[in-house]
Amino acid sequence: MLKSIKWIVIFLSTVWATGLFASPQLPDYLIYGKDTIATYNLILERYLQRLDSSESNKLFGLSFRTGSSFSCWRGYQAIYKIENDSLFLADIINCGELRTGKIDKVQTINKIKSIFKERIKNEKVHINWFDGHLNFPLNNNVLRWDGVFYKIFEREKVITIYNGLIRKVEDVSNYYDDPNRLDRRDKNKVPDLLFKRLKRTKWKNKQEYDCGEKYSVTIDENGNVSKFRMLYSEKEIQAYYEPEEYNYCINKVFNAFKSLKFDILKDKGKPISEDIYIEIWIEDNWKIENWTN
Repeated sequence: MLKSIKWIVIFLSTVWATGLFASPQLPDYLIYGKDTIATYNLILERYLQRLDSSESNKLFGLSFRTGSSFSCWRGYQAIYKIENDSLFLADIINCGELRTGKIDKVQTINKIKSIFKERIKNEKVHINWFDGHLNFPLNNNVLRWDGVFYKIFEREKVITIYNGLIRKVEDVSNYYDDPNRLDRRDKNKVPDLLFKRLKRTKWKNKQEYDCGEKYSVTIDENGNVSKFRMLYSEKEIQAYYEPEEYNYCINKVFNAFKSLKFDILKDKGKPISEDIYIEIWIEDNWKIENWTN
């Protein structure tokens, strides 16, 4: 994520980890042509992070939270609009207000004025602070979801924006299916594919090193296993493992995975890497079990 929205990532992670909500968050919307489309891009928040910290804390959605639910922790939804090759903020509405078919324009204009003051023109604000990509789905096939807000769809329309101006519009596919590679459309099935490879490995060793642990496996932009680590801090590794045993386990498991080739996963049409969690248990008879939740 961009540095400008680092706070929101930390906030999302904190509330998700502590169980303050466990439901999907309502998206923002983009008016594009004749369509009003759900979009999972935090654009308004990027601007709020540039404000003075005291003002940002007041306006960071929290002052709009009256009556908000766990499915709308910001307390509002933003509606953006593309008009004359420019991106505008058109409305800041109450959670779920769009579903009613009627927007309180007086209230939404007051909310926008509280943030942008004299920058509002013709009841909207040109989003000239935004550089990047704005995406929305072309189908309903979700490839990845962070469990809270952001989703990657298999097919998307991606709009490239610079200083709030539209530079390029393209339809992209976020998944490259190679018949000679392992399928990874469903992330939940990838640990099983990894475990099948581990079952082919001999775990019995003279030193009686036990490699049953929790691991993170990184599949890179090219679909290759590029990194592998135990889910411990360096201090914990030093406390729990002798260097020889740790190196043995890391090399043993990585060697089992390094020849694997997976399909390419993308976000906004660009290849991305991802981390896969896997937990294994090794019995006294050296039989391996899959303990991944």
